Amino acid sequence: MAIQSTDVLVIGAGPAGTVAASIVNKAGYKVRIVEKMKFPRFVIGESLLPRCMEALEEAGFLDTVKEQKFQEKGGAKFVKDGKICDYRFADQFTKGWKWTWQVTRADFDKTLADTVEKMGVPIDYETTVTGIEFHGSDSVTTVEDKNGNSSQIKARFIIDGSGYGRVIPKLFKLDRPSNLPPRKALFTHTVDLRREMSDEPNRITIVVHKPGIWIWIIPFATGVTSLGFVGDPSFFNSYSGSTEQQLRAMIADEPYLKERFKDIEFLFEPRVLESWSSTTDRFFGDGFVLTGNVTEFLDPVFSSGVTLATVSSQIAGKLVVEKLNGRDIDWEKEYMKVMMQGVDTFRSYVMAWYEGTLDTIFFANDQDELIKSQICSVLAGYVWDLENPYVKNHKTGLHRLASMISYRDSLLPNSLKT
Repeated sequence: MAIQSTDVLVIGAGPAGTVAASIVNKAGYKVRIVEKMKFPRFVIGESLLPRCMEALEEAGFLDTVKEQKFQEKGGAKFVKDGKICDYRFADQFTKGWKWTWQVTRADFDKTLADTVEKMGVPIDYETTVTGIEFHGSDSVTTVEDKNGNSSQIKARFIIDGSGYGRVIPKLFKLDRPSNLPPRKALFTHTVDLRREMSDEPNRITIVVHKPGIWIWIIPFATGVTSLGFVGDPSFFNSYSGSTEQQLRAMIADEPYLKERFKDIEFLFEPRVLESWSSTTDRFFGDGFVLTGNVTEFLDPVFSSGVTLATVSSQIAGKLVVEKLNGRDIDWEKEYMKVMMQGVDTFRSYVMAWYEGTLDTIFFANDQDELIKSQICSVLAGYVWDLENPYVKNHKTGLHRLASMISYRDSLLPNSLKT
C-alpha cells in the first residue's frame, strides 16, 4: 500500500478545511487535503456574515474571492405580517467588517480550494477516509480513491473540517444529539425576474411565515435567488405532490412571496434537508482538532455555519502551528471554550427565534438604537465580543428585553398599538 507523509492532514476542502490548510501552509508546514466529493458541488449556507471576512483575510483568500464579483451583502431584513425590520451591518456595535457576500457555494468553495492549491497545498478529490490510527499525536490515515485504490497518509496532526461528513466523530463515536429539535428545509434556486419588488439584492431577507416556520430569500449577483422554507417537519406534511408542487403551494400561501415568485422558473427540483443539528463530546483529542460543522451545526436561520466554520479553522490552524512549533496547547481553554462561546451565543438566538422571543424584539415599535446595534453585531457574527451585553448575557438578555418590550406595549393605549 502506498504511503505518503505530511505535517498536517486536513479532511475536507470546504471553507473550514481550506482556511485551516492555508494558515498552516503559510507557517511553512507541509499540508495535504483529502476531500470526499468532486468540486464544484452544491451545498447550502449561501449567506455569509462579516466576521468570516477576518478569517478569509488571514487565510489569504479575500482578493481572489473579490475577483468573483459575488453579491455584496450589507445586512439582514426580517419581515412579518407586513412589518419590516432592517439590520444594517454598518450600524453594528462591534468594530469589524461592515459587509460580506452572498455566494453560490459551489463557486465560492471551489474558489477557496483552487486558491489553496495554488499556494502549494495538494487536494485529493473523491477520496474517502476509511480509517485512522493514532500513535500519540502522530497518525496513519487510510484513504480510498474513486477507483477503490487504498493508500495511507502519515501525519503529525489532523484537522477535521469534513462538515456533515463528520469523519472523526463517526469513526470514534464522539457524536451526541443536539438539544435543538429536528427541523426540515425545502429549497431551490430561482430565476428572479421580479427582484425590484422587494428592495434587493444587497441583503438576505427572512420572512416569518407562521410561528416556527420561516423563509430565506438570498439574491445572488447573477439574477438567481435562493429560496427556502424551514421549520417543524409537520408543517411540510400538509402539502402533497412532488417537491416542486409543494414549494409552489407554499409560495402561493405566503403574501410576501406569491406575486414575486408566481410561476417563477426553478433551476433544479426543490431539495430537502432535515435533522441537521448535531454536536460532539469534544472538539479535540491527542492528534486532532475538529472545525466547522464537525463541531456543531445549529440551524440556518442566522447564517452562522460558514462563520463558525472559518473562525474555528482560523483559531485551530494557528494553534496547530504553535503545537508543531513545540508549545503545549491547552485545547480546552484556548479552543473549545472559545468556540463554545460563539456556538452558545448563536444557540440562544436560534432558540429565541423559534420561541418567538426575537419576533417581539425585531418588530417592536420605537426600538432603542444602541440595543439594535448590539443585536446587529450578533447577526454580523461577532459572537465573541464580550463587551456586547447581548453576547455576554445571551442566555438571559433576549428574554429580559422581550419582557420589557411586552410590558411597555401593554401600557400603551389601543390606538397606538400597531
